[in-house]
Amino acid sequence: MFDLHFSTSLMLFISIIFPGIFLILAKFFKNPSTSNSTKFPKSYPIFGSFFTILKNEERFVQWTSEIVTSTPNLTFPINLIFGRRIIITANPANVQHILKSQFHIYNKGDFFTTTLRDFLGDGIFNADGDKWKFQRQVSSHEFNTKSLRKFVEHVVDYELNDRLIPILKNAAANKTVVDFQDVLQRFAFDNICKIAFGYDPEYLSPSLPQEKFAVAFEQAVKLSSDRFSALGPYLWKIKRALNIGSEKQLKIAINQIREFAKQIITKKKEDSETYSVDLLSRFLSSGHSDEDFVTDIIISFILAGRDTTSAALTWFFWLLSNHPEVEIEILREIGEKSEATAAAASAYDEVKDMVYTHASLCESMRLYPPVPIDTKAVVKDDILPDGTVVKKGMRVSYHPYAMGRVEKVWGEDWAEFRPTRWLLQGEGEAEAEKWSFVNRDPYTYPVFQAGPRICLGKEMAFLQMKRVVAGVVRKFKVVPVVEQGVEPVFLTILTAKMKGGFPVRIQEREG
Repeated sequence: MFDLHFSTSLMLFISIIFPGIFLILAKFFKNPSTSNSTKFPKSYPIFGSFFTILKNEERFVQWTSEIVTSTPNLTFPINLIFGRRIIITANPANVQHILKSQFHIYNKGDFFTTTLRDFLGDGIFNADGDKWKFQRQVSSHEFNTKSLRKFVEHVVDYELNDRLIPILKNAAANKTVVDFQDVLQRFAFDNICKIAFGYDPEYLSPSLPQEKFAVAFEQAVKLSSDRFSALGPYLWKIKRALNIGSEKQLKIAINQIREFAKQIITKKKEDSETYSVDLLSRFLSSGHSDEDFVTDIIISFILAGRDTTSAALTWFFWLLSNHPEVEIEILREIGEKSEATAAAASAYDEVKDMVYTHASLCESMRLYPPVPIDTKAVVKDDILPDGTVVKKGMRVSYHPYAMGRVEKVWGEDWAEFRPTRWLLQGEGEAEAEKWSFVNRDPYTYPVFQAGPRICLGKEMAFLQMKRVVAGVVRKFKVVPVVEQGVEPVFLTILTAKMKGGFPVRIQEREG
């Protein structure tokens, strides 16, 4: 009994007092450079650059971007605590090396998979090796079916026309302020739950309800992300063992999510007549009946489908509000395509050839990628193409946010939101107003990853986003409540967010 009390007291001391000691030391070792400095972070014995990282934690993405884009080879190391090191790179040659050429030696790694295992289990976004290969093979087959694509089109159109547009119409009529980030996330959550489970949480109902599954999912995302904070890796395992604080809350949220998922799986298993074209039905009807396997993979797809598209659309609409010339061009394109496809059987026929809108979304994600940094762990010693030596067990992060800000790739005007950088204008008088889209090397623009792990839902995501843009922009003008031109704070909570949401007023267009 004494040993138990002593161990508990010791762990409480570590979990409560230890962070305080670190914060005191952070002030003592305070780096004289400002948080906006692009100089290499100062490193100290034992602690490495921990205190500089701690000071820049909220703007870690921007801080590391400023540093890496100012280095000649677009790569730099950060010394971590206890002699560990992480390499940050925005060099396309290095990215191709990591994601394709030497894919087999750059894995998710124990640090990442252990941190997210409670939430994602061994789902496709948290798996390596044979587990990943099997899930990728199964998922790739399902994503390439025409029936799934038609189902996605139906789900998105229903959510757009029967929920999103009426809510925006009501906000315009009543001149109310809405958090458009929250609205788009609710829209995406309803969509992905229907596509993944065949379940409608009705999260985008007019009352904007606090639906239990959605709230638990949001909390799990936030608390799982906190594990990656500067102090998180040293504390979360202790707090989980003691079942206290944020780890207790995370455990409750994850239990709610997984219990709910398994209830749906059990119900579908018991009545095969409820099988539909959603992903869960497809996995079950294909013989993949293991509850843990199906739960893990479905939760991973919900995370990807909810957060990435909503993040991309949130930043897109903010950029659009500051660039009326782009909005005018998108409206012109919407009008042209609407007339050309008036008799089309599918609304997606209207948006699939919206070249300028497609370019605008690519340009928005260049500046504000939904996943701004991705990290791999190397399983054996290696040398990157730029000469950087990487040791076994070291982590390497490629930086899409920084890669969209490299002057020698995007030009002196890289900071401008200019969709035409993705387009070529037709030659001759008759073709002068026609655009053709020019794709970028995926290792220069790895917003959807690249190589064997390239996003399975990339094309589906573009169709969904263009459908939303066409549906919203045709009827409404989205006007931010904040002062025009003032950039929202870019935060990363597994994916990109606007700090404090995106408050807007909705104005209905005439005609």
